[in-house]
Amino acid sequence: MTTLTPSNITIEQRRALELVRAGTRFLLVGHVRPDGDCLGAQAALSRVLVALGKQVFVLNTDPLPPTLDYLADAARFGVYTGGALPAHDVCVFLDFCELERCGALAAPIRAAGSKRLVIDHHISHGEPWWDAAFVDVRAAATGLLVWRLARELGVAIDAAGARGVFTSIVTDTGWFKYSNTDAETYLASSEMVAAGVVPAELYRSIYQRASREEPRGIARALERLEYFDGGRIAVVDLPLASHSDADLGDTDAVLDLLRAVGTVEVVLFLRESRDGTCKLSARSKTARDVNALARRFGGGGHAKASGATLSMGLAEAKQRLVAAALEAWAS
Repeated sequence: MTTLTPSNITIEQRRALELVRAGTRFLLVGHVRPDGDCLGAQAALSRVLVALGKQVFVLNTDPLPPTLDYLADAARFGVYTGGALPAHDVCVFLDFCELERCGALAAPIRAAGSKRLVIDHHISHGEPWWDAAFVDVRAAATGLLVWRLARELGVAIDAAGARGVFTSIVTDTGWFKYSNTDAETYLASSEMVAAGVVPAELYRSIYQRASREEPRGIARALERLEYFDGGRIAVVDLPLASHSDADLGDTDAVLDLLRAVGTVEVVLFLRESRDGTCKLSARSKTARDVNALARRFGGGGHAKASGATLSMGLAEAKQRLVAAALEAWAS
């Protein structure tokens, strides 16, 4: 467990806390296609800042998904469609550390002239572009960093904020199944339950509201499954759905199924997009570093969970990805 005390808070984290205390109007932004960690962290931080008397705006390029609609109790999630940004003096970037990952918001934020604060647990590459950062790549979730930040600021997280922290943790730890689960995740989760979170309700909302078409979409994806490297690498390349096929929006169900295979160490899921690109979701359950693999294609993330967008057709993307994987992990 990591416990922040005056002796082990980094200079950079102190600067982040000072920026939060000094700011008055905050704009919270997330990465494109925000996930449970990103949105949960935004919800929780919004409540913390409101408790401190700050003015808060939450703005993303994509809307809150139906499975996480309960987070709207904590904050009003705006969707950026162009034009001027809300007036703010601090812009907070949650769950990412590369400015371009906030899509269409990057240009207006760059021109805004506001202070920039990053709260994240991903590996950073390149020169810092922010004014302060509250970062720990060992943290299980960005929402966990919001929980730490709230403790340092002396703010008790209310029930709506607690659902945000809990959502961040369970979506990034696979409901406490992944190797990033540690004592701190259980401690924070326990506190959030004490603050009003009902785990069964959140589980039903996040994982048990799939459409009737999703099982067929999973079946279509599994039909494309191939194994490489003696069964250690599982690869699925999913083309766009035809009018008669079921589309598959979320890949976690497929990723979890394939990781359950005993020999599989890495799962690579490629999904064709309507803009002509392919989206990669990569997962590892051993020391094989999928972050390094994803970065070869302009992506990134964590050593055991990463992604990328490949600007090429599905067949070429699969061929190049498999070749790169076999080269990286040659026995």
